[in-house]
Amino acid sequence: MATAFASWIGRHPDDGRYVLNNGYDWSYFEVEDVPFFVRGVRIEEGWPILSLNDGSEERLDPSELRIGARDALYTKVKKGAFAARFTPAAQLALSPLVVEGDNGRPELRVGGQRYAIEGAGATP
Repeated sequence: MATAFASWIGRHPDDGRYVLNNGYDWSYFEVEDVPFFVRGVRIEEGWPILSLNDGSEERLDPSELRIGARDALYTKVKKGAFAARFTPAAQLALSPLVVEGDNGRPELRVGGQRYAIEGAGATP
């Protein structure tokens, strides 16, 4: 049921509020942190593929990766339309691609490039 609800997440076209829409009925709902969660990460040809809580998968955009409260990783998903938080297991699965940058802050190394992880080392 949770996967079904997650697959119904969208935004109302008039006011941008979150809605659940199953194609027949719809309802507004409130999001406390993020509407989506990254439940798993697999590396495919050196690139992280995210498994989301709605059952979908998508390639990580490393420029969208950031660190939030309590060192949780966040990213944008669904073509940048929604925020998603990594579960602890998904965050751990991404760790083989995390390296220390020149400034001592973590960076993600994918596709032969290094991407700063926004929010890393920021004071709370």
